[in-house]
Amino acid sequence: MRKERICVVGLGYIGLPTATIIANHGYSVLGVDVNQRVVDTINAGKVHIVEPDLDAFVRAATTSGQLRAATTPSEAEVFILCVPTPFVHDGSEIPQPDLTYIELSTRAIAPFVRPGNIVILESTSPVGTTEYVAKILAEEGAPVDELRIAYCPERVLPGKIMIELIENDRIVGGLDPKAAEAVKNFYQTFVRGKILVTNARTAEMAKLVENSYRDVNIAFANELSLLCDPLQIDVWELIRLANHHPRVNILQPGCGVGGHCIAVDPWFIVARDPENARIIKRARDVNNYKTEWVIEKTLSTAREFELKHGRAPKVAAMGLAFKPDIDDLRESPALEIALRLEEELPCLLPVEPNVESHSKLQLVPQAEALENADIVVMLVKHRAFGDLDLSNKQVLDFCGHLANR
Repeated sequence: MRKERICVVGLGYIGLPTATIIANHGYSVLGVDVNQRVVDTINAGKVHIVEPDLDAFVRAATTSGQLRAATTPSEAEVFILCVPTPFVHDGSEIPQPDLTYIELSTRAIAPFVRPGNIVILESTSPVGTTEYVAKILAEEGAPVDELRIAYCPERVLPGKIMIELIENDRIVGGLDPKAAEAVKNFYQTFVRGKILVTNARTAEMAKLVENSYRDVNIAFANELSLLCDPLQIDVWELIRLANHHPRVNILQPGCGVGGHCIAVDPWFIVARDPENARIIKRARDVNNYKTEWVIEKTLSTAREFELKHGRAPKVAAMGLAFKPDIDDLRESPALEIALRLEEELPCLLPVEPNVESHSKLQLVPQAEALENADIVVMLVKHRAFGDLDLSNKQVLDFCGHLANR
């Protein structure tokens, strides 16, 4: 067993997998979360989120005693911050980053930080946030000059997190070269990918650029879908044909863009420099508009059905997560669509096979929804939907579920 103690603050979709992987590599790990239910669940060897293989990792780590959870930090050699960094709408056109959770978690660990400790920020953050962490620690009396502080963003795909946290290359951006080297050496004990070293600001920008690049490319696909609809062109066939060009690789359109990364991170760049982040902002606008377009397309189809049949249709909304085969609803365009349709339609049948319940929607079993629906709206391409029998149904396919049939 390793001697170093690790304190991971934030036990969500990144923090918990990170804590369990580190614990299963022999470290003594304390996972910290403000939610007592989350703490109790993990200490019981169970999980509160859906991610393939995570339950086995948690069970192994808690059974061995290498992982335990608590609501407050304690002394450690390495502190890792994995807390949310949402954006807020303050009335302006551009959402602003909210660093409240980073500030609170940094102040929480400050009393336990000692000279020589490593402090790592993993949360996706605006440029300059790692310096902000150091500033807060200094305000709290921590020995900042004797700490190794760095930024190391996660680069994982939900559904493959337990693999990609180990296999993917990582970027380490230190506030100074000694910090970068110390953090690189730490990650090399459990990461098989390359550890790429730079400064903190470049590492922060790299994470934002990676997700902004994807957002821009998704926006191109979504814009194509908007152009093709009035022309009665199958956008899925169009993209398939165009991608036969040796230097073209268009992504697939959807009902918008969700999740805590692609739907959020580009705003951190735009908020810092809206004058020069014009393409990035335009992509955000296109992807947000696609969600509005899907809502209006569904409502207009429902109105046409009512005029034709003399009654309001029952509409099945298939999928609420922000991407296929996960339970993550953060910034999900499908969820936003369902919530808006619930307000407008007499009978909405929302289906999400990866979630047991929702506070605002009465979820309906898949078979029941398909049996009763007049209109089926495909929002997320879950594997659980498989080869649905959609005969005698009017189908609006916004995720390409029918594209390869």
